[in-house]
Amino acid sequence: MKIDEIDKKILELLTANGRLSYVDIGKELNLSRVAVRERVSQLTEKGIIERFTVVINSEKVGKKVSGFFEVDCEPSSLVEVAQALADNPRVASCYQMTGPSTLHMHVLVEDFTDLEQFINNELYALEGITRVESHILLRRFKSRNGLKL
Repeated sequence: MKIDEIDKKILELLTANGRLSYVDIGKELNLSRVAVRERVSQLTEKGIIERFTVVINSEKVGKKVSGFFEVDCEPSSLVEVAQALADNPRVASCYQMTGPSTLHMHVLVEDFTDLEQFINNELYALEGITRVESHILLRRFKSRNGLKL
């Protein structure tokens, strides 16, 4: 579906603040509340807006260590390993990447002891993993908060 400039502006406003009312968006774009509601409904029905959600500051809720992992798997085990990792509450995101059956995941934990327990007791316990490389986040310069159009 092609989106026009008004839809792009609506998406930009909602990305910056998902709690904006249709009235506030309408004032910004010189549209009626009903017109904005209709456009947002269409964007949602077409799957352009997948969902409305809350972004939680992980550090402020006790998850002070953020780690990124590259996990290589045996090809026959990739989906099973990915499902197990995706179901783990410490795993914030998990993606299949290009390369030899590689998963990329982001893990949020309370501290380094919690990270060590995750690695030793949960990650390495999964069968089919052939290699794990980890990177610990030191400082965040930008975080994805929706697609910029």
